[in-house]
Amino acid sequence: MNDTIGATPANVQAARDSFNGRGLTETQFREGWAIAGVLHAAIHHSGSFREKLTDYAHVYARDEKFDALKGEAILRDLYQGRYDQTLNATREALQTTQEALPETAQARVLAAADGISVKIKEGPTQPFYQAYDKAAVSLSQELGITQKGAKSLMQEAFKAQHGRDLYKAGKEVEEAYHKPVRAAEIAARKAEKLEAPGQQQRMG
Repeated sequence: MNDTIGATPANVQAARDSFNGRGLTETQFREGWAIAGVLHAAIHHSGSFREKLTDYAHVYARDEKFDALKGEAILRDLYQGRYDQTLNATREALQTTQEALPETAQARVLAAADGISVKIKEGPTQPFYQAYDKAAVSLSQELGITQKGAKSLMQEAFKAQHGRDLYKAGKEVEEAYHKPVRAAEIAARKAEKLEAPGQQQRMG
């Protein structure tokens, strides 16, 4: 299965052999496996999965002979097979890790927050929301917490160190560095579109 790349054969088999996994067709299994990945990403992003599980269970069951409740049970089994733990265990582990972060993590959190302005300015410039998200993803993976938790910690650390709101400071850097570049790109794109009809006529 191409969509199980990165998963161990044991995890694929565990999901396949689960109570609700063993009766699935290949297509049902592939779809359920993919949704399990979405739920995993959702927990690591926000620390929550309940709403997404409900929504995806309805979508998953829509064209099948099982209902949404059965779809939810299937997704829970496939998730546990894929990740060796339940949805709730994943959520609780991330929460526990964040609550037990050592004081030494504070320096890393502040460095991540301060690095956002660098991400906005350097190389291909980017808007604040993208730089903020990238910093949160990287920090959350390093510390073993949710991305939402990483953002909250960065906000707190930045405020404590600089006495400023991280969002406002980041938007100022975006205004100074990213927006002029973006405006130039838009202007160049418009100019290319205006030139295109004349070029086509000459070529014809």
